Amino acid sequence: MNTEHPRYFRLTKSENEIMELMWKEGHPLSRSEIIELTPERTWKPSSIHILLNSMLEKNAIEVAGFVQSTKNYARTFVPCVSSDAYAIMQIKSSPTFSQKSVPSLLTALVEEVTELDILGQLEDIIKTRKKEL
Repeated sequence: MNTEHPRYFRLTKSENEIMELMWKEGHPLSRSEIIELTPERTWKPSSIHILLNSMLEKNAIEVAGFVQSTKNYARTFVPCVSSDAYAIMQIKSSPTFSQKSVPSLLTALVEEVTELDILGQLEDIIKTRKKEL
């Protein structure tokens, strides 16, 4: 999975359902596995080919390899970005995002933190960034 700054993309609702499954499962999935693992999907199983190709074109996913499926081989897919990286990408690409919005975003996120070690990590990140400036 690419952890560097990925090129911006936005997923459709159906693509996002597939991506959420891939993040949750944490291993390469074939088309048939994706269909099998999404019983409450909002998309039709016959559209899986179109959805995966769209996600490949966006560089949201990549082909991880192949698995034997009956007599044929099926491609398996993995995400190119983590769920955190995708969320950050969506925030940073918002037309209303600016440096001035960072304090309110961080405040909202920090209010959710209940572990002191995570708050300590955040303090270290801020100290390091101050030294860089």
